Amino acid sequence: MSNPQVLCLGEILFDCLADQPGRDLQDVESWTPYPGGAPANVACALTKLGTAAGFIGCVGEDGPGTQLVELLHGLQVNTAGIQTHAQAPTRQVYVTRTLEGDRTFAGFGDYDTSDFADTQLQADRLPTDLFASADYLVLGTLELAYPQSAAAVRQAIHLAQRHQVQILIDVNWRPVFWHDLNKARQMILQILPAANYLKLADEEALWLWNTDQPQDIAKRLPSVQGIIVTAGARGCAYCFQGTSGSCPGFAVEVEDTTGAGDAFVAGMIHQLGRSGPPTTSQLAQAMMTYASAVGALTTTKPGAIAAQPSADKVEHFLQAQR
Repeated sequence: MSNPQVLCLGEILFDCLADQPGRDLQDVESWTPYPGGAPANVACALTKLGTAAGFIGCVGEDGPGTQLVELLHGLQVNTAGIQTHAQAPTRQVYVTRTLEGDRTFAGFGDYDTSDFADTQLQADRLPTDLFASADYLVLGTLELAYPQSAAAVRQAIHLAQRHQVQILIDVNWRPVFWHDLNKARQMILQILPAANYLKLADEEALWLWNTDQPQDIAKRLPSVQGIIVTAGARGCAYCFQGTSGSCPGFAVEVEDTTGAGDAFVAGMIHQLGRSGPPTTSQLAQAMMTYASAVGALTTTKPGAIAAQPSADKVEHFLQAQR
C-alpha cells in the first residue's frame, strides 16, 4: 500500500449506541457497538471519497482492537502507524441518543477514561516515513488529556512541521475524556496556533473565546489559514485568510449524528487535496458546500463509519440539490 496523502492521529474505538433512543443512561436496555473515534472516522471517510489516508493510534491486543484494525484494512486505510498495548483495552464509549438522533457521551462503563490503549500511544514509535510523504495531518484534542499520548501529539506536530505537512485540528471537545476541565482548555488553546486549518463547533468556539465568529477567532490566531465554525443542521461559517462567509446546512432525515463533524472534515480535506486552499469566495463556498454534504449524508444512517458516503453518492446528492 502506498504512503497516504492524509494522516489521521488519535483515538479509534467502539461507540456503543443505545438501542432505545430517548432514554436516560440508566434506562437503556441494550447497546449496539459501532466503530468510531474521530481521527479514524476521518481516515475512513477520506478513503471512501477517494483520498488515500492513514491512521496512527494505539489499540489493545484484544478482540475489539483486532476488529477495528481489520475494518481499516478493509477500507484501504494505511495502518502502518497503529501500535498495540498488551494490558490496556481498546476504548469503548457508551452513547445515548435523543429521539431526534442527537447523541450524548455517557461514559466508559467499568473503566476510567485513562485506562484505555489509545492513551498509551508512543511518541518515539510514530512512523516518520509517512510524515515525509504526506500532505496533511488531522488531529483532535482528546489525546491531550493523557501524558503519553499528549507527547505523541506534540511529536506528530513536530514531524509535520519538519516535513511541511499541513495540519488540520478539529477541537472535538468531549469533557468525559478529561479529569481537569480548566487544564483541558489551557492545553487546547496552547496547541491551536500549530494548525493551518481549524475546525470547531459553535459551542466549542464560545467556550474557548466567547465568540463563534470565525473572523474574530482569526484575529486571535493570525497564523491559521482557515477557520471553520460548524453549527450542526444550521450549517457553518468560515474564514480563509480574508475570505469569509457562511454555508447553510442540508435538510436530510436524521437517524444518528455520530461522526457527522468528522465526515465534514474529510470532505474539506478531500477538496483541499484536489483544489488547494480556496482563494476566492466562490471556491470557499464550494468547498464548504461539499463538506456539508458529506456530513449531512453521514447522519442518515446509524454509526459513524458505516454511514459515510462514497464520492459518487455525494455528487448525486449535490446535483439533486441544484
